[in-house]
Amino acid sequence: MSYLRRFPIDKLKIDRGFISEVMSRPEDASIVRAIISLAHSLKLKVVAEGVESPDQLEFLKTLGCDQYQGYHYSPALPASQFETLVRAQRQPEPELSEFDPGRTHSKLAVYRPR
Repeated sequence: MSYLRRFPIDKLKIDRGFISEVMSRPEDASIVRAIISLAHSLKLKVVAEGVESPDQLEFLKTLGCDQYQGYHYSPALPASQFETLVRAQRQPEPELSEFDPGRTHSKLAVYRPR
C-alpha cells in the first residue's frame, strides 16, 4: 500500500481473482468495495479485471468502478477486430438543423433548464 503514495499512478487495477467470486463470496465483495473506496479517496481511477457476467458488472457499477476488462465485453481480439467492434458500438452524433442552438452555442447551452 505504501507504493500508492510513492509512484505517480492514476489507476488501480483489481485482480480478476477478487472479481471472479465477488457475487458468491462476501469477503471478496468487501475487499472490492474497500479497494474502490480507497482508490477514489486517493483520486485514482479503478479498473476491474476479469468481468465475465452482467451481475459482476452491475455490482461494480453500484460501487462506482470506473472501468472494466473481461469477457463480458469481449474476449481478447487482434487490434483490427477490436477496432471493428468499437466502431460498431459507437453511437452516431445527432444531426443538427441549421436553426439548432447547438450550432452557435456551446453544447451545454442546449441543455439549460427552461
